[in-house]
Formats: sequence, structure tokens, C-alpha cells
Amino acid sequence: MVAKYVVSPHGGRRAHPDISSALRAAAARGRAALIEIAPGRYEETLTVRGEVQLVAAQGPGSVVVGRPRGAVLDALGSVRVHGLVLTGRDADVVGCHAGTLTLEHTEIRAPGAVAVHARPNTSVTLRDSVVLHGRTLFSGSAGLVERCRFTDAADNAIAAIEGAHVSVQDSRIEGSRIHGVRVSDARAEVTGCELTGTGSAAVMADARAELTVTGCVITAVQAEGIMFIEQSRGSVTDTRVTDARHGIGAATGADPVVRGCVLTDCHDTGINVQTSARGRFEDCRVVGAGNVSVFSTKGGAPEVHGVHVSGGNVGIAVTDGARGRFTGIGIEGLTGTALRVYDESRAVFERVRVDRCPAGLEVRGNGGTTAELTGVEFQDFDLTAVTVVGQARVTLKDVTARRGVVGFGVGEEAQLLVRDSHVTAVSSGGALAFGSARLVARNLTVTGSGALGLYGRDSAYVDVADSEFAECASAGAGFDDTCGGRLVDCVVSGTEGVAVRDNGLVDLVSLRTSLPVVRQNTKRTELPPTIINIFNGPVFNESVHHVQLAWNNDNVVQQQSEGDGSPT
Repeated sequence: MVAKYVVSPHGGRRAHPDISSALRAAAARGRAALIEIAPGRYEETLTVRGEVQLVAAQGPGSVVVGRPRGAVLDALGSVRVHGLVLTGRDADVVGCHAGTLTLEHTEIRAPGAVAVHARPNTSVTLRDSVVLHGRTLFSGSAGLVERCRFTDAADNAIAAIEGAHVSVQDSRIEGSRIHGVRVSDARAEVTGCELTGTGSAAVMADARAELTVTGCVITAVQAEGIMFIEQSRGSVTDTRVTDARHGIGAATGADPVVRGCVLTDCHDTGINVQTSARGRFEDCRVVGAGNVSVFSTKGGAPEVHGVHVSGGNVGIAVTDGARGRFTGIGIEGLTGTALRVYDESRAVFERVRVDRCPAGLEVRGNGGTTAELTGVEFQDFDLTAVTVVGQARVTLKDVTARRGVVGFGVGEEAQLLVRDSHVTAVSSGGALAFGSARLVARNLTVTGSGALGLYGRDSAYVDVADSEFAECASAGAGFDDTCGGRLVDCVVSGTEGVAVRDNGLVDLVSLRTSLPVVRQNTKRTELPPTIINIFNGPVFNESVHHVQLAWNNDNVVQQQSEGDGSPT
């Protein structure tokens, strides 16, 4: 049986003048209590013990309880608060020290303070409530937050730390100076929430936290939409991030799973994995990233599957000793390079399609920089589909390049291995080797080049076999300078141009063609012309034959032969 108590500052039959007196009466009887509070402002500090309900008799907002400084409500037992406004400063405004506390249709105002503090081994529920300015802290406790609003927190709006387990559902968090939700060495589920205007990551997991984010919307964030660091784990599903600096990030050994998310108009990166973090990203979309849509750097090693990238600058970048595996990717309409691998990084690309980007793949770095491409298509590129420079090494298998300037290019000291690949409708060349690079190709087909099918220059080395060059306007293959190598069992076909423009340093073995092979003269040092200076006489700059010369004479007799040889 619940005992009922009435609180009214204006008095009344059996009414208590303040809440504290009602609590003392309830404690004296030792029974479950319902305390109904009349409208008004009560400057009190409440300590609630046992099984007690505090209810605003005239509905939410009609009762204000608070003091200029210090705590307002301390709960020890099974306490329910409904419809009150609790205001405080410079302390834990509401604290649960033992047992359970439920706050429903309640407003907590806590400038510069902790609004709600759930201490270890307690359980606190906030439902349909509002928290202004202060932080809600779960420390080693259980927590449930449903349909609440958190506004302008001075640091984190909600923090779960030191082994806490918290669920945040269908709530709105806005204007936090640091994080909207921080999970540190704790567990949390964030579902169906809106987060906006946070000064740092909207949702942060650190110190081996476990975080699950589902069906949330995150906007206008100064840092990451969602960030996992310090070996944290968890998942992000069906969540949208817009207008953040980074969409979803992982660092320092974190390993999240991200599925079905949309990352739009991020100022820097959409997906950002770094410093030994991993992560699996599936079936996501990245739209209009300001710098890089998917970024793996400084030892990051993500696995990315079924992600679609559109708009923005660079599609996928793997740099500074990072790794990455990218499968089933679509990239279109960028202003920069679609795929980039730099500086001792390693990347594997499988079943990737790139459309309408200035450049396809750029690989640059020392011999530890590698890329492997299988089943990749590049279409409508402005420059080169694949470029490899430095000492990097790249393998292409079943790669197609259509409608661009150059299909595959390798330079400096880099190496490019091409197998079962096709280049179609390029304006300058199908495959190009320059510097001292090495190009090895097997079963390469180049069709419809506006100039050359295969071209080598400088001191590059080409080893091309079982390949075909068709309808190349200038030549099926051309070699200049000291480029060497071999062309084995290849076919050159078409109706214009020549088969090979040969410099004499590339072996042509079993070449099948109806077009001519043009042998170019090797370069040699040209001697300067001989000049004979005859002072006071004629000067000859070239050889002169069958002439008579005279100078410094007073009389000269000239003879001229007729056509029959007789003198005149």
C-alpha cells in the first residue's frame, strides 16, 4: 500500500509546507510513498530514501526545486521523479548514490555542473526529460535514456565511464562543447538519436569501450561524427553524418564495424582510419568529401566492401605506411584522383569501378609501396587510368581503361605488371614506360589509340608477350632513346600507321602484322662542319670540287667548257 502525501506552500488539510517535511514523514512511516507537490518554487536540498515518488500535481514544469549552489536531489533507494524542474550549480544537481532513480518529464538545469550523476552499482533512467547545460554521467552504473533532449552541455552531454552500461534511445543532443556521447571503458548503445553542433566528435568511444550506434542522424560537427580510439570496438549501422569534419573515424588500435551509413559533405574525410586502427566498412555511401572520401594512413588497415563514393576530391587514399583492402567499390564524378597509394603503403583493389574522374590510380613511393588491382574498370578519365612512379610496384589483372588519354603508365624506377587487361579509345597511348621503369605485360589488348598502343622511352625496359594492338593511329608500338626489352608473340592490326617504330634495342619475336616495321636510326654524335678560312680569298663551308681559284694576281684567264667539252 502506497502512502500519499501532499505538499503545498499555501497550506491545506494535511498538506506539508515543503517537500523535505513530507519526506521526513514518509521516512518515519517506512512505507512506499507518493508525494504530490503543488505548483511553486521550492528552495530545498532533497535527500530521498526508500521507495518514493515525487510528482508535480499540476503537470510537468509547474514545480521548481533548487538552490543557488550545491546539490538538489540525492537518491538512495527506489526513487521516481515526475514533472519537476531541478536547478543547481557547482555540484551534482541530481545524484543517485544507491538503488534506482527514474526521471520522467523532468527538466534539469545545471550550468557548469553535473546534471545527473549515476554512481557505481546504481541504475538511472531518464525518460521524456530535458537536460540544460550540464552533463549526465554514468560511472560504473546502468543507464537508460529515452526520448530526452540535452542542450548546450559545458563538456559532454552524456558520459558512460568505468564499466557503465548505458542505452540512449530516440533522443536529441545539441550544442555540446565536447562530445554528445562519450563512452570510456564502458558499454553503450545509441539508437535513433539526433546529434548536432558538438565541438568535438559527436559520439566518442575510447579506452577499450564497446559502442553500438544504430539509425542516428549527426550534423554540423566540428570534428568526427563518430570516433573509435584506444582499442575500442563496436558497430555503426544505418546512420547518416552530414557537415562534419570527418564522417566516421578509427585510431590507435580501434576496430569498428560500419554498415549501411551515409556520410555527406564532410569537410575533410568521410571514412578515416589511422594509427594501427582497423575496421570493416560495408555498403556505405560517401558524398562530397572535401579532401578524401576514404582515408587510411599512418598504419591504418581497414577492409572496405560495397562502398560508393561520389563527388568530392580524392576517392580512396592509402598513405604513410597504411594498408587497405577495397572490394566492390564504385567511384564517380570526383575532381581529383580516384585511387591513391603513397609512401610505403599497400592496397588491394578488387571489383572497383571508376567513372568520370581526372585520374584513376596513382601509386608513388619506395619499393615498399604496392598496389594490386583485380577486376577494376576505369572509364572517362581526363589523364591516365594508372600511374606508377618512384620505386613502387603495381600488379594489374583484368583491368580495363576506356576513354581517356593514357591507359597505363610507369616511370622513374617503378615496376608495373599487367595481365589480361584492356585499354580502349585513349588519345595518346595504351601503355607507357619511361625513365628506368620496368613494364611487364601478358595478354594486354589496346584498341583504338589515337597515337601509340605501346610506348617506351628513356632507359625503360618493356617485356610484352601474347598481346594485341589494334587500330592505333600512329603505331602499334614505339620505342625511343635507349629503351630496351622484347615484344614476343604479339599482334598489331589496323589500316593506318605502322606496326612498330623500332629503335633497334627491343627484340621483336614472332610479331604478326600486315603493317610495316620502321627502323629508326640510332642516335650518334654529329661532327661539326669543316670550315677552311682563306684570308683575302673565298671562304668554303662545304666540300668544293672542279673549280679553279686565283687571288693576288694582276691577270686572270678564265676558261669555260661547252657541253661537248671543247674550251671557249
